Amino acid sequence: MVDIKFNNQYVELVISRPEVKNAINAELINTLLEKLAEIEQNKEMRCLVIKGQNKVFSSGADLNWLKNINHLEYDELYEDSLSFVQLLNKINHFSIPVISVVDGPAIGGGAGIALSSDIIIGTENTIFGISELYYGIVPAAIVPIVKQRIGETRAREYLITGERIKAEKAYEFGMLNYLVKSSEVDEILTKLVSKLISNAPDATKKVREMIRVIEEIENKDEYIAKTIADLRISEEGKEGINAFLEKRKPKWV
Repeated sequence: MVDIKFNNQYVELVISRPEVKNAINAELINTLLEKLAEIEQNKEMRCLVIKGQNKVFSSGADLNWLKNINHLEYDELYEDSLSFVQLLNKINHFSIPVISVVDGPAIGGGAGIALSSDIIIGTENTIFGISELYYGIVPAAIVPIVKQRIGETRAREYLITGERIKAEKAYEFGMLNYLVKSSEVDEILTKLVSKLISNAPDATKKVREMIRVIEEIENKDEYIAKTIADLRISEEGKEGINAFLEKRKPKWV
């Protein structure tokens, strides 16, 4: 269901339900939450890579899961929905940078998982689809993520039309950071991971936090000045400055 592989300072998490094209159900959501918690416990990991198996990121909701949903009570539906919201929030606010590789369709909840990442690598096979409105369902958990990713103007059109967006348009919209051939994914991924794990870990966490919260901070000047001072006085900050002055690679702890 979910394959996980710890490498040298980064970890790969592969959605692996090939029999249903990596479709999402309650069990997969809970398994992903468990695996993400496990990854966060491993302090040596500096980057998370999320993939789908067999040239499909995720085909969306599992049909058997949808059939079962029709028979659930309100409280059960609420808990089911809350788990998915928590999954997207966990990825969006993960403790280390997240890269998603979308080499194929990312539909419904699958699109939500990918778009919650920091960086998305797409290929000529990439297709995003959020067409819940056609079936009388609101993609509520995905709305803020899509708006954050592509801006309100495009989000308004995309979310109410449910249009399937292919690779080139997804790149134009800002859904993809990189658009490459399938054969080039490993090369680009290796370069990205190498760059991310070469940066200071605490500073990386802080800048990702700032991106998320800076607009909500009332006294931005104070927040920014404190952030700079805190990092400069830290052991990591001192090591980074010393490494620069001594013209050597920093040794991060």
